[in-house]
Amino acid sequence: MPDLLPVALRCYMSKKVMSCIIEVSNIMKVICGKVLDVQELEKVQDRAALTLCNLEKIFPPSFFTIMVHLLIHLPHEAILGGLVFYQWMYPIERFLSKLKSYCCNKHYPEGSIAEDYLAEECMTFCSRYLEDVKTRLNRPSRIAGLTDHNLTETYLFQSYGEPIVKVEIAELDDRSWV
Repeated sequence: MPDLLPVALRCYMSKKVMSCIIEVSNIMKVICGKVLDVQELEKVQDRAALTLCNLEKIFPPSFFTIMVHLLIHLPHEAILGGLVFYQWMYPIERFLSKLKSYCCNKHYPEGSIAEDYLAEECMTFCSRYLEDVKTRLNRPSRIAGLTDHNLTETYLFQSYGEPIVKVEIAELDDRSWV
């Protein structure tokens, strides 16, 4: 997202606004990186403060909520806590959303969520041992020729599609590369 947002918005905003958005995107890229450098994060913390000052010159005060101010503290949190993806709440929020979808009885939501979760866990456990019955875990792939072995070795996503025409792989020699 930090790479796509500046590209998507560059035609619609002035250069001052775009420079601030690009700077915020660069700050987020550094914070969310796979490797963190403490000296770099300290510089990023200073850049974040300057970027918010530039944003205050452009946007009205109602734009600056506590979430915008959080940008100043994120580099320091990354220094203290380490890599950011270990601290993200997205997987937990998705799981909680799934649990909320189990709620059938609005008067006693805890009971119905626990009951449906237990039922799904029991069905998943039992379906692992059923060989003759088509279940969610053992049904064949909808894509012809795709097996679990191919899926785990070569493809990141489960559905990858198939080419319509024959695929030809051409290798270039050294001269062609130059």
